[in-house]
Amino acid sequence: MLNTLSLHPPHNKRTNDDTNSDVKMKKSTFKVLFLIRRNQVNKDGKCAIMIKVTVDGEYERINSTLTIEPELWDASASKAIGRSSKIAEFNKRIEDMRHVLKEHYYDILNRHGYVTAEMVKNAFTGVTAKEESLVPLYKQHLEDTKKLIGLSKANPTYQKYERMYRRVVEFMKKKYNITDIPLREIKYQFIVDLEFFLRTEYGYSQNTTYKCMKFFKQVINKAIRAGLITVDPFNGYKISVQRVDRGFLSEDDLKKMMEKEFASKRLEQVRDIFVFACFTGLAYIDLANLRVDNIQKMFDGRLWIVTHRQKTNTKVTVPLLPPAIKILKKYEGKYLDGQLMPIITNQKLNCYLKEIADICMIRKNLTTHCARHSYATSVCLANGVSLENVAKMLGHSNIKMTQHYARVLDSSILRDMMQVERAIAKLG
Repeated sequence: MLNTLSLHPPHNKRTNDDTNSDVKMKKSTFKVLFLIRRNQVNKDGKCAIMIKVTVDGEYERINSTLTIEPELWDASASKAIGRSSKIAEFNKRIEDMRHVLKEHYYDILNRHGYVTAEMVKNAFTGVTAKEESLVPLYKQHLEDTKKLIGLSKANPTYQKYERMYRRVVEFMKKKYNITDIPLREIKYQFIVDLEFFLRTEYGYSQNTTYKCMKFFKQVINKAIRAGLITVDPFNGYKISVQRVDRGFLSEDDLKKMMEKEFASKRLEQVRDIFVFACFTGLAYIDLANLRVDNIQKMFDGRLWIVTHRQKTNTKVTVPLLPPAIKILKKYEGKYLDGQLMPIITNQKLNCYLKEIADICMIRKNLTTHCARHSYATSVCLANGVSLENVAKMLGHSNIKMTQHYARVLDSSILRDMMQVERAIAKLG
């Protein structure tokens, strides 16, 4: 097992700052503090006044829309200094805001039986409670995630989030005959039933189910942070990731495939695409996006692939090996828009690879992922390439990801032990 889905709710920000207002109710502490942002002075020489709302140590900041000259602000009293009518009006607005915040606090407490800093902030700023049920909150989560595509999220990741949303909606309809559910009604049994639904209705594997439940937990965490759920339904729930032995081709398998003559042009092209991936380590989507401009002559006078992984936007530079160059020359100038090879959909590619495996008598599950694993293992690691360099060429953000590909091969063991044998021989 590599990882376990956490069952604890997220930790929010905490502070021990002194405040001007302190109301205790049902072991709940409510505090309001007005702060001046002295490090940000506008063109009129004034600084913004922020409101810090704290409930049970958790806090939120609110823009008061007020500004003041820093020399006129009394930080200890949280008000402006002076006796003028303008100053009096300024301080009255501060007290009015403090009063309104207290009213929101008690109103929320009476209605819900609990209060969070975010709930008070939302009430003060006019944010409605439209997200107090699952579907609106989930849709908002998807919208927020979509905005991050190309920044911190990749489109394939967003598609997985969206697919899980559809599964949850389908689950509620089939299991409970509902189209939505109040967030406070989502309990532990809902989580357990959802996992069972994914496994039975869609036949999801352990690891696929783990990823889906992880996606759903992100939505639940968002509701917890907003104070819309008080008891984490994931408490007591665990699901583990299983270690998977990823398949790869040996050097003999690769040689057998490369030397095979196919009667079908279609299978020949699929073989070429697969072999190219085996000698470059590119994922399918990056292979499909590859264009002439991505092939560059580098400092050593050799041809390299220079691109970015679509999944992580990580820069990838891979020196082209002779088998890969041979394939590029085979299809040079045959396709429009700078396309290098006859790319088809990943689904069709994997389907045809099953035929190729049968023809070549290779008893392994051939996929585009298998090609990537073969590059890491049989092409690189088996020939002494460091794990760090393999990680860089695969476009991994950290070496832990690459370690999943690492294998102890008989050939590498033999090579290393022969070095030991030679060293021992020198000792006499």
